[in-house]
Amino acid sequence: MAKHKFILSGGGTGGHIYPAIAIANELKLRFPDAEILFVGAEDKMEMQKVPQAGYKIKGLWIAGLQRKLTIQNAMFPFKLLNSLWESRKIIKKFKPDVVIGTGGFASGPLLKMANSTNIPTVIQEQNSYPGITNKLLSKKANIICVAYDNLERFFPKDKMILTGNPVRQDLIDIDGKREEAIQHFKLDKNKKTLLVLGGSLGARRINQLIEKELDKFLSLNVQVIWQCGKFYLDEYKKYNKPNVQVVAFIERMDLVYAAADVIVSRAGASSVSELCIVGKPVIFIPSPNVAEDHQTKNAQAMVDKKGAILLRESQLDEDFGIVFESLVKDSGKQEQLAQNIKKLARPKATEQIVDEIVKLIEKK
Repeated sequence: MAKHKFILSGGGTGGHIYPAIAIANELKLRFPDAEILFVGAEDKMEMQKVPQAGYKIKGLWIAGLQRKLTIQNAMFPFKLLNSLWESRKIIKKFKPDVVIGTGGFASGPLLKMANSTNIPTVIQEQNSYPGITNKLLSKKANIICVAYDNLERFFPKDKMILTGNPVRQDLIDIDGKREEAIQHFKLDKNKKTLLVLGGSLGARRINQLIEKELDKFLSLNVQVIWQCGKFYLDEYKKYNKPNVQVVAFIERMDLVYAAADVIVSRAGASSVSELCIVGKPVIFIPSPNVAEDHQTKNAQAMVDKKGAILLRESQLDEDFGIVFESLVKDSGKQEQLAQNIKKLARPKATEQIVDEIVKLIEKK
């Protein structure tokens, strides 16, 4: 039997990269001798993260369109043509059985070329509001794995399968890790723990908010683990003290989730999917600076099911203090939010996505 070959493409942010790696790991479990190749954008973080996960990656010379007139935009047609040409060469040489795109600049040209050479393609759309690339690719894709209901206005209904987003395996089993977590982070088990997540690069507005509210947290007997992001560590590390830990990045996400009582987070798609599985009370503060404001839409989908609290950046100064204090003091509300968000979890997403990929191979 011939070895199976898969190309995966996803990048730009952790939200596109980690799902692609999770799918690759599951493919490797099912087909241990499969050949797997990643295709990313030359100067983006996938070029580091994918090799760290043990996979080969090729970079394309591609970037997104900026919203204003820039030299980057003038270069865009050349970058696109170059990436289509390179994608075609990669596909012809590698001869994949299936090409899987999880979003990001490089997945556009790669899936377009796979479609034009009749290689089956799978799109994994993380957001409740898809980006323009996936909308264009969906017409020719064989299967579109989605994480939210009601996307038929963007995608052909007969190709869509509701799977949820792939989530890192270690986050699925945090039950029973609380004791270990409290020791690992040297926490006081008699205090509530607030976990602040600004995404892999950090979030300026969330950092400013936490700086302003630190004394209030401490007066409420709350200890804080504050992931401020690598760009902001120098600015905020001066706040490290008993009951406040300021870090750029958290390696042991499983333990930090096990320790947390309340979480303040951005609402990127993969964060939202993780937090559903974690099942803790969350206050989402969506980033307003992302395409089509999809973080607000992701968070709103949780709020509609009474599974989270949503505060826009414009509301923070006025409302955050009151909302946070009433949540910390109301254990019934914490329990209700935790139970409701957990109902929205889809812990088997990665397996389901790979089931669909396997069906495509069998059809061939």
